[in-house]
Amino acid sequence: MDITLNIPGDIEQRLQAHLGSLSQTALEAIAVEAYRSKLINAAEVQRMLQLSSRLATDALLKEHGAYLHYTEADLDQDLEAVDRALTKF
Repeated sequence: MDITLNIPGDIEQRLQAHLGSLSQTALEAIAVEAYRSKLINAAEVQRMLQLSSRLATDALLKEHGAYLHYTEADLDQDLEAVDRALTKF
C-alpha cells in the first residue's frame, strides 16, 4: 500500500534534516502506535518494519517508549511456571 502525505517543502526539509527518511519515520510511528493500541503485536511490528530480529523489534519499541504488554497476571503465571520447573529438580 502506498500512502502520500502532502508536507510543505520548507517543513519537509527541516523534518528530514532532523529525522532522516520521513517515509520510514512515518511507518515506524504508525507501527508503534498500533502496537501501543494493541492493534498489532510485536511480531507484526517486526514484519511491518522488516526488522531483522525480535531483539531489534524490542529495541525499537523501547526507543519509542512502547513497552511489552506484560501484566501482573502474566508475571504471576510466569512465576508459577518457574516454581513448577524448579520443584522438578
